[in-house]
Amino acid sequence: MLNTWERGRLLLMIAIVIMFLAACENSNNGKNANNGNVEPVNAAANENSAEAAAKKPVEIEFWYALGGKLGQNVEALIKEFNAAQDGVIVKGVVQGNYEETQQKLQAAIASKKVPAAVLTQNNDWARKGYFAALDDYIAVDVDFNKDDFIPAFLQQGVVDDKQFFLPMYGTTQVLYYRKGMLEKAGLTEDVFNTWETLADAAAKMTVKKGDTTEVFGWMPMWGRENMMDAALSRGGRILSEDGKTVMIDSTEWIETWEQFRKWIHEEQIMGIHSGGQGWEYWYKTIDDVMQGRAAGYTGSSGDQGDLDFNVVAAHTQPGWANRAPAPMARALMAGIPALASDKQKQAAYEWLTFFSNTKNTAKWSINTGYISVRSSALEDPDYKAFSKQNPQIKVPLMQAQSASSAFIDQTGGKIDDALKIAADKVQIENVPAADALKEAQQKAQAELDKVTGVK
Repeated sequence: MLNTWERGRLLLMIAIVIMFLAACENSNNGKNANNGNVEPVNAAANENSAEAAAKKPVEIEFWYALGGKLGQNVEALIKEFNAAQDGVIVKGVVQGNYEETQQKLQAAIASKKVPAAVLTQNNDWARKGYFAALDDYIAVDVDFNKDDFIPAFLQQGVVDDKQFFLPMYGTTQVLYYRKGMLEKAGLTEDVFNTWETLADAAAKMTVKKGDTTEVFGWMPMWGRENMMDAALSRGGRILSEDGKTVMIDSTEWIETWEQFRKWIHEEQIMGIHSGGQGWEYWYKTIDDVMQGRAAGYTGSSGDQGDLDFNVVAAHTQPGWANRAPAPMARALMAGIPALASDKQKQAAYEWLTFFSNTKNTAKWSINTGYISVRSSALEDPDYKAFSKQNPQIKVPLMQAQSASSAFIDQTGGKIDDALKIAADKVQIENVPAADALKEAQQKAQAELDKVTGVK
């Protein structure tokens, strides 16, 4: 038997042990609880962080070379797209012109810091792997209706049987003339049926003071395009049927370009603006017509957003005597650089297909005059109502029905470059067309031979 003191001592020791064990258990429970609390908190934080990253919109740049009201319409579409969803944010980056866009894109590719979407087309770069093929995106896009696109426009973006570029809008060069000046000269729009009758009308509407022309009867737009259109309308070809011979020094080309040289430099019934920054020459030409310093000009269907049709009217390009007109119609294409990340590529595809959906391609045509890329746009209620009140919007579409197909330069732009140089010599330097075009043909043929393997 334990005495009272011993029992008290034993009970005290047992209590101490119990307290110690309880403290250890609480400590372990505390550690377990702490671990249990910390780990779920960290996991939740990581999960929330991953979810936040997944929900964060993908930001992409879209490069385009459109100024004035065209640029404003692009920005309006970008704003609408960004507001319509929360997965992608598009930032528009304006370039000086189409050539500058390609130059800057080339530098961006070299530095591996590319935009996700670009309003440009370069088939040679697509073959070299600088652009991403879009077929996989199209294949899983239930809203992509291939048959709804204007066939020639969509086909223009195919390179080696793969869809590398998507059409954003179609274009062709048409005539714009001051209605009042035509009426004052006692003329009707029938004068625009052939180049010969247009030149006669231009001579009647030209105003000279001594040797100085104060009002030009017509203004061709600087560059090769509308002189190329005129040559094609005369029966000329750029390449032979087998695609191996450059034919820009044929009789049809020389006679056409020589006629323009005479109208500009010898008869001085046609004027031309050249040079300047970006589209400066283009807007100077438009200004001359709108301010009465010229009776009309040859310009893009996309100029309609910058024109006052209370003053001017639109007309299809002319042919030549006994020759129906055959100017080119082409689509302005956009592509996705291959160096963009997968998320950026997907975001860029979503943006480009938004730009060209039925509602937006119809709206773009209404606001700019460019040609819709989808057939269904013609049935869009807003388009139908607008075209009824503004018949000029139908002119580019009418011209596109019988237009020549767009020329795709398989030399990576070398044939186009040769034609640009030749056009400057004829339009600006007053060099006879035969000399300018024969030199251009030799340069272009040498470049084509490298592609076709001809020695």
